[in-house]
Amino acid sequence: MVDCVGQKLGNYRLIKLLGKGGFADVYEGEHVYLKTPAAIKVLQIQPTDEAFDKFLAEARTIARLTHPNIVPVLEFGIENDMPFLVMGYASYGSLRQRHPFGSVLPAVTILPYVKQVAIALQYAHERKIIHRDVKPENMLLGQSQVLMLSDFGIATTAHSMHTLRAGRLERPRIWRPSSLMASLAWRVTSMHWAWWSMNGFVELRPLKVLL
Repeated sequence: MVDCVGQKLGNYRLIKLLGKGGFADVYEGEHVYLKTPAAIKVLQIQPTDEAFDKFLAEARTIARLTHPNIVPVLEFGIENDMPFLVMGYASYGSLRQRHPFGSVLPAVTILPYVKQVAIALQYAHERKIIHRDVKPENMLLGQSQVLMLSDFGIATTAHSMHTLRAGRLERPRIWRPSSLMASLAWRVTSMHWAWWSMNGFVELRPLKVLL
């Protein structure tokens, strides 16, 4: 992996490395003229046609989603054969950074997170986009502690998830807003509920919550 700190990609200069992924790294960047921050995702593996197509597909997927609880795409470009994606910057990091693995949180802290993630997922589902990688590392906190869902790298469209069973084509199940919120409410009120089944990331004792 190449360290790109200090490099200029488009109108942005890379300030520091924020995280590494399977095929791309994410940097904190700054617009060289406006001095505004951004998160820059840089494709680090050999840019084969398949890798580039996947990276571009992610950019196009997020670009279709304009919502306060989904990280926005600001720009996509190629500099010296290096594809990069410019996204909104989450100044408060991810939920995993805010609440390390094993943290036990009260319902009053969890519920705003659950509500914002549910709203973001519902918005994406209404546009037939399924995230498929919802986890604390992909939930970012921006200005005013607004939660933003990120990393649509393995997202897919609903029509591409049709499955063939018993000789017939079946469509994936997408929850309606009412059933989604009802399910979330039930999970919150369940005994020792592990938030999003994250191996004990958050555990609650029996309680009642009204959404």
